[in-house]
Amino acid sequence: MAPPSAVGGAMPDFAECYGAQFPVIARQLAVYLGSVEEAQEATQEAFTRAWTRWGRIARYDEPGAWVRRVAWNLATSRIRRMRTALRYRQSQRIELVDGPGPEWVALERALKTLPDRQRQAVVLYYLAGLPVAEIAELCRARDGAVRNWLYRGRIALAKHLSEEEDGHV
Repeated sequence: MAPPSAVGGAMPDFAECYGAQFPVIARQLAVYLGSVEEAQEATQEAFTRAWTRWGRIARYDEPGAWVRRVAWNLATSRIRRMRTALRYRQSQRIELVDGPGPEWVALERALKTLPDRQRQAVVLYYLAGLPVAEIAELCRARDGAVRNWLYRGRIALAKHLSEEEDGHV
């Protein structure tokens, strides 16, 4: 899509303006923002906005000045957003959570020994608290199949956990 043409008179070429102004603006913003990547993104966004309005901006005495102002505004907005995010992050209370206890580790290890359907049924029933009918619907199986998976899963878990308790595993 080409920018609209100016009415009467020669209009500065967008590509020329971009080629001349992009490196200058991006360098300025890199120092301001402390990041070359952020500076290039802000400068690119400013030129993208200029492109859609080039028919009007090209008539300005210095179209590059418009792009520079927009780029600086974008950079300042980025800094404000970063400061706000940093303040929010610093205001958050860090809650330390204990790692999993030996019982949980043993349960996870035992669950890994179950076939997929049994493991899914056991997790959904005992850990997620879903009723058999909902598990059956979720797994696209009959209620009886889910009850069978739960029955076999409980037996296998009990066996595995008792063997682990006895020190066999």
